[in-house]
Amino acid sequence: MHKQSAYILVLSVAILVTIGLVMLYSTGAFAPDSHGDEFGFLKKQSFWLGIGFLFAIICAVVDYHWFQKAWYLILPMVVLLLVLCFVRPIGMRLNGSSRWVHVGSITLQPSELAKLAAIIFVAWWFSKFENKSGNFLTGVVYPLPVIGLLLALIITETDLGSTLLIGATVLFMMFVAGARLRYLGPVIVSGAGAILVTAWRISERHGRLMAFLHPEKYQDTEGHQQLMGLIAFGSGGIEGLGLGNGRQKMLYLPYAHTDFIFPVIGEELGLRVTLLIVFCYLLVITCGTLIALNAKDRFGMLLGFGLTAILGLQAAINIGVTTSLLPNKGLPLPFISYGGSNLFFCLLCIGVLINIYRQGKEPISPAKEQLSVKIRHLNRM
Repeated sequence: MHKQSAYILVLSVAILVTIGLVMLYSTGAFAPDSHGDEFGFLKKQSFWLGIGFLFAIICAVVDYHWFQKAWYLILPMVVLLLVLCFVRPIGMRLNGSSRWVHVGSITLQPSELAKLAAIIFVAWWFSKFENKSGNFLTGVVYPLPVIGLLLALIITETDLGSTLLIGATVLFMMFVAGARLRYLGPVIVSGAGAILVTAWRISERHGRLMAFLHPEKYQDTEGHQQLMGLIAFGSGGIEGLGLGNGRQKMLYLPYAHTDFIFPVIGEELGLRVTLLIVFCYLLVITCGTLIALNAKDRFGMLLGFGLTAILGLQAAINIGVTTSLLPNKGLPLPFISYGGSNLFFCLLCIGVLINIYRQGKEPISPAKEQLSVKIRHLNRM
């Protein structure tokens, strides 16, 4: 399957992006900030799709080892952008979070670039110190402060979802790179505890946790989104109500075009399309893993695993939130939800994965393998 993995990956992403554009047309006109323009969000998303597609092609063509050489430039740049989120008027504060940087007509979410910076740094570190990956200091203590700086800035923005996503991806990469689980265990427990304590001390996040634990008591406040999402899934059933015929997007379900677009898909297009979306994400994870396993070097392998993991985790968290299996985190659905920065980052990931595939190991054909066996046999004689 490795030979076809890049083609299957691109096809899966194309299906997800197409569904996303169709659903943005269906939901866009009903969003409070659309001002009645049914094509407004679609045009903005199409713009970012074009930019993301262009950079994905560049990442697919330019050697991915450029990231390995330029990590020390990428990391400070991302830190600077994260700091600018708190500097007015460049930084923007919306819905209680300072996650955006506004320059001219472009609004960017630096935490999306922080995902890439964290993955590049961890891949570089563990490829440089391959023989010391299992060491406590080299494998855990030394790289964590760098990642901790990124996470500290992001969690200060009140973006707990991205903090959790980046932290989980980094820990997964460290485990794959050879860091011992007995060293990572305390880090996982302390990190999860820190996020829970932070969420508990912020009134809005505390309400989301309580709504997850006691949904019936918070169905008119913090649990309203997830309740409306479940109603949307139930209304759609297997067949769906038909494209454009959904009712929950009509100001009943907040953020129907962003974080909670998945229930609207279930309501209008039915269970079959939602299962198709889940299947496409499984294909993305499978193909990304195969590409990483067949990378020609350790940096490519870790980079591929990290990019695949962060896409798969984000999709799993969004689907878990919209189906009330997880507390509300505020993470978009990759390739589908409205959001230019996230779409740009996701397409960038696909471009890098294709580059890793292009430079990957050549699969050994049965004939070559048989010839190699014969040569080794002759050498022994």
